[in-house]
This record gives sequence, structure tokens and C-alpha cells, in this order.
Amino acid sequence: MRGLRVVGAALVSVVVLCACGAGGGSGEASASPTASASAPPSPSPAESLVRMTRTGGFAGRTSSVLVKGDGSWTRLDGDAKPTGSGKLTPEELERLRSALAAADFAHLPRVSKSGTPVYDGFEYTIVHGGFEVVTADGSVPPALQDVLSALPPSEG
Repeated sequence: MRGLRVVGAALVSVVVLCACGAGGGSGEASASPTASASAPPSPSPAESLVRMTRTGGFAGRTSSVLVKGDGSWTRLDGDAKPTGSGKLTPEELERLRSALAAADFAHLPRVSKSGTPVYDGFEYTIVHGGFEVVTADGSVPPALQDVLSALPPSEG
């Protein structure tokens, strides 16, 4: 039951944070992702670039990191309360964008847990470009390892 509350609270937070950053908007539809191998279209500064939720570990904690198109980020705890924020440097943002492009989310398996289980390890849910992938310690594809290492820390 607590798990459902945590997931519900995280989803509400994402919607609220995205709505707060929208600034009224112009009513124009956003560009859809392309299959370009060079670089995916950049989201507007207020749009979400990537969201990563990490659950598990010895203490069974949940935390999320939301990164917007301008590199600003917010860290949330398991109750969807902000626990930190900041902004990536231009170099860090470029590293994250490159890792996201190289990961090719459209062709990743939606769930990747085929490796050796890591007891008390973490499960990661990553949302980018309209795609959601789930993986866990011991099964993280190399392309997602680069994404995870380019994100701000999920705990502060």
C-alpha cells in the first residue's frame, strides 16, 4: 500500500513540477522525437529532459531526479518532497544529452533485468523522450550506465 502512495505521490509531483515550469504556454504542440542519429530535438527549458526514479537498496528507499531541458534539476524523496535542486553546467548537460542520445531509448527493452540479481540493490526507472525503461543493478545495459552516471546524484 505504501508503494502505491509513493508512486502516486511521485506522479503528482512530476505533473505539478512540469505545470509550474510551463509558464502559461502558447498552446503549441511540442515536437515529437525523431529517429535522427545525430542529436534528438532539445526540449524547451521548462520541459522535462529526463526523470530517473531509484528504489530499493538495503533501506528500501525511493528517490527521484527530474532534469529539465535547461539543465535545472530537482531531487525528490519517496514522499515526493523536494530534497535538493541545482543546475548542471553546460558541459554536464551536454554529457547527459549525449548519453541519452546514445542510449537510443526507442530500441531499449522496456524492462531489462536479465543479469544476476543484486540483493539489496537498486531498481531504476528512467523516462526520456516518451519512453520508459526499467532496469536494476546487475542488469543495467552499458548505454544506461552512461545515463545514470551523467545524472545528478539521487541522494544528497
